[in-house]
Amino acid sequence: MLFLIAVGAFIGYLIGKLPGLLIGAGVGWWITKKLRASLLGKVVNIQHQLLESTFAVMGCVCKVDGHITEDEIRTAQTLFDRMQLSAEQRERAKAAFNRGKEADFDLDAEVAKVRQVTGGQRALLQVFLQVQLAAIAADGQMHPAEHKVLLRVARGLGFSEAEIDQIEAMLRGGHQAGGSQASSGQSLEDAYRVLGVSEEATDAELKRAYRKLMSENHPDKLAGKGLPESMREMAKERTSEISNAYELIRKRRAGEV
Repeated sequence: MLFLIAVGAFIGYLIGKLPGLLIGAGVGWWITKKLRASLLGKVVNIQHQLLESTFAVMGCVCKVDGHITEDEIRTAQTLFDRMQLSAEQRERAKAAFNRGKEADFDLDAEVAKVRQVTGGQRALLQVFLQVQLAAIAADGQMHPAEHKVLLRVARGLGFSEAEIDQIEAMLRGGHQAGGSQASSGQSLEDAYRVLGVSEEATDAELKRAYRKLMSENHPDKLAGKGLPESMREMAKERTSEISNAYELIRKRRAGEV
């Protein structure tokens, strides 16, 4: 942003010497201020829409098998706690969840809204889908109807089958290991899925895939793109599963496990 002030000052100096420099710097500062306000407003808009749609879609997906289980309700309530939602945010989340349960809820339109407001940013959309997967798997099983509608959501977000497999593999590893120990929670097959590489990948290709995913999914980077602070823990879990997958493969290849 300082670049605009410097450019304005330089152009102003060329036109009007010292007075022009001051005027040019002032114009550059004004443009910078407007751009910052616009970017901040965009990020806040993304945050609000993500939270709203997260629980609306969750309500729809959880109901698709004909009923919402007590485990699924508890999962939604647990998410309220994990996300440290304020009283106002909780009420909005509950209202969104109930909206998603309505018979006339337009799932495809809601998913399209999420994709549009995020600009199709893959890492943000992956966290969004990860939350939906966690809610569905709350009762320890996934009903075929739930899996079908989840695929519908994923395709609406623009994901390929391979990307869906990758997110499901992360979720399996997290549930089986309590979100921590990859060696006991992830299968080797799932670890490769998490990193998006085949078992034939070289060590160099494996490391590149790992570094790329860690960079794309860093919580601070996602926050700058519009990830709500309340969803930061989900992003941390995602990077943890990526790291766990890499360590498991690396140790297996080294013969350590």
